[in-house]
Amino acid sequence: MNKKFEKLGFYPADILLPRNCDMTKWAVVACDQFTSEPAYWEAVEKQVGDAPSTLRLILPEAMLKDPHVDDHIAKINASMEQYVKENIFKTLPDSLIYVERQQSDGKIRHGLVGMVDLDQYDFTPGSGALIRATEGTVLDRIPPRARVRRNAPVELPHVMILIDNPEKTVIEPLTAAADKMEKFYDFDLMQNGGHIKGFKLSEKQMDNVADALEGLCSDKAMLEKYGVSGVAPLLFAVGDGNHSLATAKACYEEQKKGLTEAEWKKLPARYALVELVNNHDDALQFEPIHRVVFGVKPEHLLTELKKMYPSAYEGEGSGHCFAYNYAGASGYITIPDPAMQLCVGSVQSFLDDYLKKFGGEVDYIHGDEVVSELGSKPGNIGIKLPAMGKDQLFKTVMADGVLPRKTFSMGHAQDKRYYVEARKIR
Repeated sequence: MNKKFEKLGFYPADILLPRNCDMTKWAVVACDQFTSEPAYWEAVEKQVGDAPSTLRLILPEAMLKDPHVDDHIAKINASMEQYVKENIFKTLPDSLIYVERQQSDGKIRHGLVGMVDLDQYDFTPGSGALIRATEGTVLDRIPPRARVRRNAPVELPHVMILIDNPEKTVIEPLTAAADKMEKFYDFDLMQNGGHIKGFKLSEKQMDNVADALEGLCSDKAMLEKYGVSGVAPLLFAVGDGNHSLATAKACYEEQKKGLTEAEWKKLPARYALVELVNNHDDALQFEPIHRVVFGVKPEHLLTELKKMYPSAYEGEGSGHCFAYNYAGASGYITIPDPAMQLCVGSVQSFLDDYLKKFGGEVDYIHGDEVVSELGSKPGNIGIKLPAMGKDQLFKTVMADGVLPRKTFSMGHAQDKRYYVEARKIR
């Protein structure tokens, strides 16, 4: 392992890529997308057919409530074993992959695939770890994911980790050099996912990445960016896939039990494959994550919200303002002089209390049109939230700890990370 990365919590990895596969059929979007749109996953199933695909290695969260979910998980682990046994994968030892992802809007997002040390990651609010969650972690979302990972021989990442690098010293220098780098893949992504290219970093390029990352976590950098000194540095913030990274951490902690420190330090499960992205990448946009509440009486829900926030009123105004729609009605609610920093915090606090008292379910939705469609069905209500400025992210995490869960999304659903690379974890 490259010693320059020792104190950074991010490392080159033995990365697995498929051999001789139709890459468009191989790569599918992150499992936590299109959770209320089973038709999307049916279309993916039809497109993949019998071809080798990461679809066989993941459990779309749209299937979590399927009565045969245990059978699906068993098939996933069996497919992983089969792909390893049949030599579907080739290994790229001790590598970092530079990624250029063309999004649905035509913009290019730049990333760096490597692995993080789970001993350097903590999702506890207020943690001083190098790698921190940005949003509240819902602990009951970990067990179903752990059932897939616990017996899995390989992992596939949809985790995207952010760095706060306005000077663009870590990833961006690779862009100018890409035409001279060894290319690993170059293909169109299915279901309007855009296009993706992957390139191998040289040893010198990896050294340069390590040096630039080290500069980001210096005390000088903390003082200049966040006005604090002598505190634990925040180098990496989880942008997408926090619950998947939390699951990797939980499974690793399970494996550590009964082992000596020397033994658990050598566990492959100590690390998790991720993609590193600069928070200041021009293509990276923060989108709001909306809410759709199912199995409720919308008028009653809005009445209860106004009881919790007595000053709340119908219409757009100053403070926290969100749009809503349900069958036959739509409008805006404004909460003036809110106690919380973000509108999503006010809304989520209310929903947590309401659902506990009166029942119903909430889903977290990307995209205005989907919210309008689902919210208009009987017994549902859609809530559209404003976006958070991405320049607020690191400063807020440093000052206040994690944000409310599902505060933001990095881009539209089809622009999320697709599974391409893999890594052995056993």
